[in-house]
Amino acid sequence: MRESFIQAIDNLRANKLRSVLTMFGIMWGIVSIVVLSALGEGFRLGNDAVLREFGRNMSIVWGSRTAMQAGGERAGRLVNLTVDDVRAVQAQGRLVLAVSPEIQRGTRVKSAYNEASVTVHGVEPPYMFMRTIEVDRGRQLNWSDETNASQVAVIGWEMAKQLFGERNPIGEQMLINGMPYAVVGRIRRKDQDSNYSGPDNNKIFVPFAVMSRHLPRPDAPLGTINQMLVMPHDEVVAGLGAILGSRTGRVEDIDWPLEREIRWILARRKSFDPDDRDAINVWDTSLQTMFFDRMISGMSSFFRIVGLVTLALGGIGVMNIMLIAVKDRTREIGVRKALGATTAAIQRQFFLEGFFLTLISGGIGMLGGVVLCTAVNTLATLPIRFAGMIITWSNSLLALGALIVIGLISSTLPARRAAQLPPIEALRYEM
Repeated sequence: MRESFIQAIDNLRANKLRSVLTMFGIMWGIVSIVVLSALGEGFRLGNDAVLREFGRNMSIVWGSRTAMQAGGERAGRLVNLTVDDVRAVQAQGRLVLAVSPEIQRGTRVKSAYNEASVTVHGVEPPYMFMRTIEVDRGRQLNWSDETNASQVAVIGWEMAKQLFGERNPIGEQMLINGMPYAVVGRIRRKDQDSNYSGPDNNKIFVPFAVMSRHLPRPDAPLGTINQMLVMPHDEVVAGLGAILGSRTGRVEDIDWPLEREIRWILARRKSFDPDDRDAINVWDTSLQTMFFDRMISGMSSFFRIVGLVTLALGGIGVMNIMLIAVKDRTREIGVRKALGATTAAIQRQFFLEGFFLTLISGGIGMLGGVVLCTAVNTLATLPIRFAGMIITWSNSLLALGALIVIGLISSTLPARRAAQLPPIEALRYEM
């Protein structure tokens, strides 16, 4: 084996230009697999991070207008959601894990240092979990704040800087619509590219009980909310794959069980047809997440296929060069066989030459791909939905496995061709 290895290396060094040109195809194939796979993984992780910044799997429900007649009521009737509707969904929803009402209202807020116009949101504690409203200082709103109607607030990162500058806002007092509130938490800085009422960095959150008392909706009866947020059980979300199957089309065209259950509960309370999908508007982030995952998964699979095809073309180049090498060295093969070289020895030598050529070029390509990915992550300004060039173990093993398979396939045929040459015919061959 040692002798065969030395001979293989010597023969590759004797044909430097041909070896380098052959290696380029394999190197480019490995670089393609590494870079394209890292690109797909970067988009997947970046998209997951963006969706998480908006919130976990949840449905946002707004009241709308009916499009169908029901119960003697005309079409076009306005449907307003109330706190009692939220409690009914929580009590009657078999698929519902958590729910929170939400009231939002723009008002003036004043601190001892500055003042600003801001949107204040009255929410219950589950809302903070569903919307990933996470604090880097202080604490979250809790059920004690809700039960006691405590005048406390969690403030967005940008709003904290506007009202308090570089000071620590925790424990500071501020006036919201003239009423005093204590700041108990500051939201970590969030990078959002989607929302339904503005970035969380610019908001203030207070307990729903306080909001409904001090800042109710001025355009609707007392107890009316702007929207409710509903989170399903984990097994409901897990079943989305089976619901979607191979379906294509818009997210809005899919009527999935959680939305249907919410609509049936509210239809009984609001006297509209449960099949009237226009009576309430539902934005379901679980479906959105599933569609994005399918799109990113398809893109990643396409990238892998492109890389594998490129690597296969490089393998064909290696096979072609090795077949040419067998033809060029036909007389050498005949001499070696005449001097006692066995068929296995000849086959092993040509196999190792092709296999070493593939592995060496593949190793260089792997190193080049890693360097390129590192350079992009270090030097480039990455967009919000792209987490960078992420090289994973699975993609690395895919590249290594593909390289070995291509090396075996591209080396076996030329080696068999060389080993099967009859010694007499090989010795007659004229260069």
